Amino acid sequence: MKSGLRRALLLGRRRPRLSGAGSPTAIRGDGYEFVELREYVAGDDPRRIDWAATARAGALQTRVVLEDVALTLAAIVDHSESMRLGRRRALTIAAQEAIQTWYSAAETDDRCIRITGRGVYAPPGLRGPRSALVCSNVEGEEPFVLRDVLEAARCALPLGSALLVISDFFELTNDFNALLHRLPQRYDCTVLIARDPWFNDLPLRGFVTMQDAEKKAQCRVFVGAHERDRYLRAVREREGALRRRFENAGWRTGILREEDGEGSLLAAFGIPSTIA
Repeated sequence: MKSGLRRALLLGRRRPRLSGAGSPTAIRGDGYEFVELREYVAGDDPRRIDWAATARAGALQTRVVLEDVALTLAAIVDHSESMRLGRRRALTIAAQEAIQTWYSAAETDDRCIRITGRGVYAPPGLRGPRSALVCSNVEGEEPFVLRDVLEAARCALPLGSALLVISDFFELTNDFNALLHRLPQRYDCTVLIARDPWFNDLPLRGFVTMQDAEKKAQCRVFVGAHERDRYLRAVREREGALRRRFENAGWRTGILREEDGEGSLLAAFGIPSTIA
């Protein structure tokens, strides 16, 4: 599964290969073996500008070089109160399973980065799968603000990074559209949309007291057959609309299922899980 996920990332559309159908062993990027000069395009590393060639050509010229295959694996995980809900266990537990699987694709020369309310970081001196164990800890983080962490990713991650975002996306309003489209222009973006714990059944009947998971506000409502049907239709429509919105923006999409975080991530890449 680790090798399958890594291969899927290396062959992703954000990591173009020099050779044809066969090998992802070399990519155009920040390496050491010179390949060619070409005209500078937005997003190129300014350190690769060849000033002598630029003077001769009269336009900015960039050195294209080969690098060893290496990944930057970045992750954003929603740890707000609504993600702590679940029928048998919290969605955050499934999210952490997915994150551990995500980072397990890393090898020695890869980078693992976690983006939180406190910033973008990787533990000093750690690379590859070892860093995932530290990065996956969400205790003591700042409150989760979706726009802030997405903007941090856009500004700080290296070009071509593989970015995974896991959330229920209750903060996702219409004014996120530009940001959602901008991120896949720079990164290989994957999203896992947390499935409502009561996606298949709302086990409430009669007059019940309901509480907002985030704001803790309470209200007393009547839940009958009609209300349960409306709820089930609404959660399905919302999940489908979210998925279409991300896909239209260029994201790879999947659904985070409470019972199987690892399988949820692998399914987003079309990789079979060992768990039925």
